[in-house]
Amino acid sequence: MTNPAEELLDVVDEHDRVIGTAPRGEVYRRGLLHRCAFVLVRDPAGRIFVHRRTDTKLFAPGAHDMFVGGVVGAGETYEEAAVREAEEELGVTGIVPRPLFRFVFRGDGLAWWSDVYEAEWDGPVDPQKSEVAWYAWLTPAELAERLARDEFVPDGREAYRRYLEHHRA
Repeated sequence: MTNPAEELLDVVDEHDRVIGTAPRGEVYRRGLLHRCAFVLVRDPAGRIFVHRRTDTKLFAPGAHDMFVGGVVGAGETYEEAAVREAEEELGVTGIVPRPLFRFVFRGDGLAWWSDVYEAEWDGPVDPQKSEVAWYAWLTPAELAERLARDEFVPDGREAYRRYLEHHRA
C-alpha cells in the first residue's frame, strides 16, 4: 500500500473546477479545496452502516462515521470515487451509489467539495482493516444516540445533517 499522504488529488476552485493537482499531505497541510465522495449505505431493513475509523487515518483518526467514502483522486470522477471507496471500505463489489447533493465542507482550516450518495447493500461486508476499526448496522434512532455521545468526523456530521434535511424536503 502506498502512503496516503502521497496520493495525488485534484485541487479545485470555489466553482469545483480543477485548477491543479497536489499530494494529499500538501492539500491537507495548505488547506487546499479538493473533492470527496460520501456514501451512506443502508441495508434492506433501513439500518445504516456506521464505523469507527482506524487511529492511523490522516483526518479524524479514531472518529466514527456514518458514511463510507473518501477523497477523489486526480482525474477521477465523484461517482468513480464513491464506488471505489465504498467497495474498498466495505469489502464488497457491485455497489451502486445514487447521487443526492453536493456541498462545500469547511472546518479546522480544511475544505472540500462533498458529493453525497446513498446506496443499499444486501449482503455480507468485510470492512477494510486499514480503514475500519469497528462497525455495526444501526437504526436511525441508534445512530442519533451515538451522535449525542461519540466523536464523529465533522464532515460526516454535516453531511448527515444535510442528508436528513434533504429527505425532509
